[in-house]
Amino acid sequence: MHLLKLLIAVLFLFSVTIVSAQEIPEPTVPASRPTPTTVIMEGGAILELYFESIAQGRVGLVHIYDSDITNVRASFLENEFEFFPMPEDGYYGLLAVGMEQRIGTYNLTLIVQFADEISSTVIAPIEVVLGSFIRQDITVSEELGYLVDPEVERHELAQLESIFDTFTLEQFWDESGFQWPLEVELTSPFGAFRVFNETTNSRHTGWDMRAQTGVPVTATAAGRVVFAGVLDLRGNYVLIDHGYGIYSGYAHLSVVHVTRGQNISAGQIIGQVGSSGRSGGVHFHWEMAVNREWIDSVELTAMWMPLPYPPVANTESP
Repeated sequence: MHLLKLLIAVLFLFSVTIVSAQEIPEPTVPASRPTPTTVIMEGGAILELYFESIAQGRVGLVHIYDSDITNVRASFLENEFEFFPMPEDGYYGLLAVGMEQRIGTYNLTLIVQFADEISSTVIAPIEVVLGSFIRQDITVSEELGYLVDPEVERHELAQLESIFDTFTLEQFWDESGFQWPLEVELTSPFGAFRVFNETTNSRHTGWDMRAQTGVPVTATAAGRVVFAGVLDLRGNYVLIDHGYGIYSGYAHLSVVHVTRGQNISAGQIIGQVGSSGRSGGVHFHWEMAVNREWIDSVELTAMWMPLPYPPVANTESP
């Protein structure tokens, strides 16, 4: 029995890594285009993986190209989605791994459609490894105690997941790419195992940022607002669809400056920092989801992503 308890404790330590203050990331310029770690040739197409493995709560970038490809549909971890095209550079896709996905090796299956209407199937093994997450004990005031009810969280997550079910076949993000909505200090990290009032277990779906009431919050990337309103836990909340399964969320706002259906530019002010919802004080919560999975937004903005070419200015005289 003592040996079993020791084994469980060791496994827990391997799956939950304490993040020290020195490891808190800062805004960075996205990396340059990496060298593929794996190249697979199948049916005339060339598949490139830009990662060795994918940790829980993160994404991996995949590239497939051939001059005659017209569409690429993927299946990975029970999610089906389409790759996005890049002019003269084939198709790209983001493989999202949920925070609680079991570690192991899983197949990525691609159905590649060619111009002659012939299709080819490409399969690649993808290794999922442990993520690094901390544990947090959080006390919620008696006034907000009703928000600790697990049913409240389940309902809110279901509401957001129903929005994520919409996979927009349009790339809204532009050459500006994906950036932090505030360049301030990060506090509570993504994926943290949280225990509220010593009774309710939860996971942190984003990163918290230290900021004062009223500080303007900007859009991570260009997109379209799919939710702008009030949620029990997230308070005043904005959710933006960036296309091809990528969403960003902005929580605990004091003021919301956008409306549902509005097109948003990268860096546009969408609200102001506040303390609405299940919040113990003024701060900002930033989260992102890819293919229906919550992922580490800081990691996504730091990785290299193919970006559309900026529009060419018309220099002709009228």
